[in-house]
Amino acid sequence: MTVERKLPAAREALCCALCLALWLLVTVLFVGFRVEHVFLAILIFALFFVCGTTRRLIIALLPFIIFGISYDWMNIVPNYEVNPVDVEGLYNTEKNLFGIAVAEGCILTPNEFFALHNSPMMDFFAGVFYLCWVPLPIIYGLWLYYSGKRKGYLHFAIVFLLVNLLGFAIYYIHPAAPPWYVASHGFEALPGTHGETAGLGRFDAMTGLGIFDALYARNSNVFAAVPSLHSAYTLVALIYAFRTRSPLAWKVVLAIVTLGIWFTAVYTSHHYIIDVLLGIATAFSGSILFEYGFMKIPAFSRFIDRYAAYITPDK
Repeated sequence: MTVERKLPAAREALCCALCLALWLLVTVLFVGFRVEHVFLAILIFALFFVCGTTRRLIIALLPFIIFGISYDWMNIVPNYEVNPVDVEGLYNTEKNLFGIAVAEGCILTPNEFFALHNSPMMDFFAGVFYLCWVPLPIIYGLWLYYSGKRKGYLHFAIVFLLVNLLGFAIYYIHPAAPPWYVASHGFEALPGTHGETAGLGRFDAMTGLGIFDALYARNSNVFAAVPSLHSAYTLVALIYAFRTRSPLAWKVVLAIVTLGIWFTAVYTSHHYIIDVLLGIATAFSGSILFEYGFMKIPAFSRFIDRYAAYITPDK
């Protein structure tokens, strides 16, 4: 097996360098410098130049890279500065629709119920499921890519990005607080509130790993509960496991993890059932919009064909 050594065209190299420089400049000026920003920029630049194989890979991963940058850039203008935060309204709606009567005149939201009724076994599996929310879709995408389903991979990756962008837009249209926020801070929206592990803290305490404490300490914005994108990610992968006719094993794994994440989101007080349902709707909406909307536009369809051809090696 030979490895391609062909350098990128001068125009491609210049475009890559300018995009990386622009990303770093905006991030440093408006978000804040972190060492991983420079590390990621160097890694992308290096993979782009090493050979044709790594260049195709980094171009194929662009939808996931743009997703990460978009999430980070939400720090530039927090959504609670754009529209009022829904704290009490969402809580009351959840209680009215899905409330659990535990005594006469006492109704709890499902989150409040599980905060009182949990178990170590459920805490462990909840942590395992929630850790799959982004890694598993990316692993599935890489499997599609390396198994030769390049066009199927590209559809999946772009829909993954589209679902995120739809979710981010809704975050700004309707900022909303998660269940744990109400339990910790009441119904007043407090700008700059740091993220909390909520029920996932029990997984950290059980394992001693502190994974979720580290993750939620960097939470871009706590007022981003609606829709639950945690509930959408593996569902998007599951949708494309069927569309690309992936092996049954992938469908089973993705289905189990998706159901597990939906349950965990509510069980650990990170989302209301309403958030989960809207996350599911966002996943299907993104897929339908892409496949039956954008792909019906000739110019866009040709762009996807060229993109797929670029990331596919010559035979």
